[in-house]
Amino acid sequence: MGVCGDEILGPVASMLRFKDEDEAIALANNTRTGLAAYFYTTNISRAFRVMEALECGVVGINESLVFSQVAPFGGIKESGMGREGPGVEEYLEPKYVCFGDL
Repeated sequence: MGVCGDEILGPVASMLRFKDEDEAIALANNTRTGLAAYFYTTNISRAFRVMEALECGVVGINESLVFSQVAPFGGIKESGMGREGPGVEEYLEPKYVCFGDL
């Protein structure tokens, strides 16, 4: 399915079944792109495990409005290299994480 492998820049929510956390992370990372990922949890330990394992430039945890003009913007893989913004960030691969309510 194209929605599972292409970078869809629009209001699309794809849903896939998974058995456990490891399978969900593997499904999320099995793509050529890596701009943003979003997930919801009430478990703070899971939030940090999944956030660190996701291969993307921006992560929204319990929050879907994550982009900000003051935060580094960019992805990994075919979603870009480096980040937009001043300074050394353009040469690194930081991960911007936005926490919503837990």
